[in-house]
Amino acid sequence: MTHSRLVTRKSLKIARDLLSLGTTVDIQFLAEAAMLHDIGMFLTNTPDLSCHGKGDYIQHGIKGKKLLEQEGLFKHARVCERHIGVGLTSEDIINQHLPLPIRDMLPETLEEQIICYADLFYSKGNENLNIEKSPEKILKTLHKFGPKNVKIFNQWHEKFEHPVS
Repeated sequence: MTHSRLVTRKSLKIARDLLSLGTTVDIQFLAEAAMLHDIGMFLTNTPDLSCHGKGDYIQHGIKGKKLLEQEGLFKHARVCERHIGVGLTSEDIINQHLPLPIRDMLPETLEEQIICYADLFYSKGNENLNIEKSPEKILKTLHKFGPKNVKIFNQWHEKFEHPVS
């Protein structure tokens, strides 16, 4: 819950800054989706996070999507599926041999992008749980996955941390 609250808080700060500049953001949806973005975690086998399900950690997005779709929360479900890293392309899934359906899972809406961006700043584990990561630390991690991911993060960083009207 702590992780989701921190992601929600950062997402809402970004949204309020954008709203003050005239950008339309669905604040209610953003808050709900940010709190629910990791709901599929409990269905994964991630003992470090006290999760003892059957799926791989990387599958928490698609598992959360399925749960929320069953509840009729289709927009929220999209956030679950699309918040991994800076999003995943079918090419990423194939090249990294990820146990996921082969399709693009990229955040498209502004709200999806904000939550995906905010999620990168906070760990889920007990260590450093409440400490916001620096952009440099995030970039170091993203660099391992290629320049495309670094470029997306840098674009979001400019858009969300230095918005202009």
